[in-house]
Amino acid sequence: MKKNLVIALGALTVFFGAYSALTIYDHYFKYGRMWQTPAVRPHETPLLVMDDDAVPVHGGESVYRASDPLQLQSPLDAGDPEIIKQGQVVYATFCQQCHGINHDGQGTVGQSFAPLPTDLRSPRVQQTVDGLMFTEISFGVDRPGARQPALATTIFPEDRWKVVHYVKSLGIR
Repeated sequence: MKKNLVIALGALTVFFGAYSALTIYDHYFKYGRMWQTPAVRPHETPLLVMDDDAVPVHGGESVYRASDPLQLQSPLDAGDPEIIKQGQVVYATFCQQCHGINHDGQGTVGQSFAPLPTDLRSPRVQQTVDGLMFTEISFGVDRPGARQPALATTIFPEDRWKVVHYVKSLGIR
C-alpha cells in the first residue's frame, strides 16, 4: 500500500511540476509559443506599388503568340555579322544538343527523339519565313514528322530572332 502511495505522489509531483513550468514559460516568455504569434492576414499591409515598366504594354510574348507568323518581322538586322555571331552563341547554348554541331539533326540529345531533329540546312528550313521559324522556336511544333519544344520561357525574344538569323545564314546544303 505504501509503495502505491509513493508512486502516486511521485507521478502527481511530476505532473504539477511540468504544469507549473509550462505556465511560467507561457506567462514570462513571449517567444516560442505558436498561439501567441500574431497571425498574418491578407491585405493587412498595403500591396507593393508595381513599376510602370513591370508589365509590357507594347510587344511581349502575348503579342507574338497572337500575331500571324507569316507577318512577323524581326526587329534586328538580318545581315549584321555581329547579330549572326551572337545567334551562333545562343544556338550553341540552347539548340546544339539536339540539332548538332553540323546543324544536321545529329546532336547527342536529339538521337533519343522520334522523329529525329530537323536538318537546319535543308531546303524546307532555309525557305521557311523568318516569322514562322521564330514562332516554331518560341511555341514549339508537334505535328507528324516534326517536333520542337517550346523555348519561349527559356530564351529571350531578341535571342530567338538571333538564332533565326544565324540558322538562315547557314544556307542550303
